[in-house]
Order: sequence, then C-alpha cells, then structure tokens
Amino acid sequence: MLERILMPTHSREVRLASRPKGEPTLDNFAFATVEVPDPRPGEVLVRNVCMSVDPYMRGRMNDSKSYVPPFQIGHPLEGGAVGRVVASQDKRLPVGTYVQSFLGWREAFVAPAANLQIVDVGVAPPSAYLGILGITGLTAWAGLFRIANLKRDETVFVSGGAGAVGSAVCQLARLHGCRVLASASSEEKVAYLRDVLKVEYAFNYREGNPLDQLKTGAPNGIDVYFDNTGGPQLEAALYALRTHGRVALCGGISGYNTPVPGPRNLMLAIGKRLRLEGFIVSDFLKDLPAFLAEAVPALRSGKLIHRETVVHGIDAAPAALLDLLHSGASNIGKMIVHLAD
Repeated sequence: MLERILMPTHSREVRLASRPKGEPTLDNFAFATVEVPDPRPGEVLVRNVCMSVDPYMRGRMNDSKSYVPPFQIGHPLEGGAVGRVVASQDKRLPVGTYVQSFLGWREAFVAPAANLQIVDVGVAPPSAYLGILGITGLTAWAGLFRIANLKRDETVFVSGGAGAVGSAVCQLARLHGCRVLASASSEEKVAYLRDVLKVEYAFNYREGNPLDQLKTGAPNGIDVYFDNTGGPQLEAALYALRTHGRVALCGGISGYNTPVPGPRNLMLAIGKRLRLEGFIVSDFLKDLPAFLAEAVPALRSGKLIHRETVVHGIDAAPAALLDLLHSGASNIGKMIVHLAD
C-alpha cells in the first residue's frame, strides 16, 4: 500500500551539458525538468532537502578513467544529499524518514529503500551528515588515523584548512592532542582558523613563501602533512617534514583545472624516509561506525564545530561548484545547497 504525503510530480535537475576545457563555466551545465513516478513496491520517493558540493566533482566532468565514473553529457550530476521520504512502498522507510543518498543535484527521486541510509536528525541537522558526520568528516579521520597514523603530541600541517575536509582535520588533530598549522586563501579564513578552530599557527598561502611560513610556525619541523592542494604547498611540506614524516594525499585542487608539476624536491622522501600515500574515502566506509562513535559525542559537546556556507535553490548549485573550485573560493567549511524544508 502506498503511504504518502503531498509529493512532487516533477523534479528539476542539473545536467552536464558539455565537458570543460580548463576551468569550467556555467555553460557546462544545463537544467531539465523530469516527471517523478510513484514508487513501486520496495521503493520510496524522496524530496531532497540539502545536497553537497565537492571539489572531486571537477574530475568527473572529464571523460577519463578514475576511481569513480565520469558524469555523462545530458545526464544529471550525482552527489551526496539528504532528503525526506514523502511517499513509501517499503515499511522500513515510512513517510517522514530522513535518508542519505548519492542522488543529489536533483530536487526529488525514486529509489529502492535498500539503497538509502537513514539519518537521525535528532542528533544533528540533515546537512551535518554531508559534512562533519558524513563523508567529509570520515575523509579527515581516515586520512589522519588510517593513512598518516597520527600520534598524540605530533605537529600537523593542513593545507586548505578552512575548507570542509581541512577544517575537520584541524579539529580532529587538536582533539587528539596535536599541534596544528593550517593554510587558507584569505585573511577571513585565516582568522577563522586562528580564532574559532584555535589552530596554533595559520597563514595565507598567497602571501609570502609557504616554506617560510612553515619555518615560522614550526621551526622544528612537522610530522604529518594533510594535503588538500598539491602544488607549492606540497613542495614546502616536503622540506618541513621531519625524518619518518607522513603525508596523507587527499586532494590536489591546485591542479584540478590545469595540471601542475610535481614537487621538485621529491628526492627528499628518500633521505628522510618519508611516506606519501594517496587515499580514497570509499576504501574506509567500514570505519564509519568507529568515526561516528568519536564524532557524534564531540559534536554534541561542542568540541567539534560544523561550519557551513549555504546557497539556496538548485539554480545556485552550478555557481556554487565553480566558486568552490576557484583558488579564491569564498566558502568556509562545508558548501551546502539548501533545497527544501
């Protein structure tokens, strides 16, 4: 029997109109309106309430092999989203249930109930499950503790520290008794890192040499570098790392639109016995319960902060992605598109 409340009959979605050459533009996106069918047995109809905007989406706009398939021209983009079930033919997900999916970049959809994950909005607002309690937070946690094997009292440098993953890294490292240095692209973000997240040293990477900043903030060197940018900051970190230092290679946003040369000083990794390891968060989904066991109490107690930059309506989504990919991105924390209440 179909259980439902007022449900949409149509949904707007964002599609890939063309593949970008270099930096994407709004012309690479298109909008379409599609009919939303009634759910069949075992399915639910979900109205998305918020969706995630993430830098990795830039790679999926290219027609190239990677760890995740490319977006297809003429088809809707995909991304993390939290929505509310508004029609159900599965008793496991009654109307009103909030669920997490990878079917963002559209207002509504029908999907098998078994493919959706229930989220508890009594613990945190829906958008938190796209940020600090979701893939963003797990990425930070896995990079620090599964890849870099972070230990108490170590010194950590985080590039892109005011972004979604970066801000989670800064907080988790501090919660584990580590000294944190972080970079950002504006004075406003530097102030946020210093005054709100309480990192020990924050700097604007656009002003001066990153290596000089690291020497000032960590004259005795660093133990771990969490890399969100690649490029000059990776090179600076290799100089600053102590013997047996570790690098968690999470992202390289400096080269997403135009490839940048690799670090000229990579040979330092031999003499210093450094370990550089790239990782994909999907390899660590099994660790989500362990991460949440730490993150949920910390968020409730105020030890973790969930900062968001919010834009409203699906029409704003492409511009939000373009802003996120820009070297002077305006967002602090997680970029979220709010779609519905």
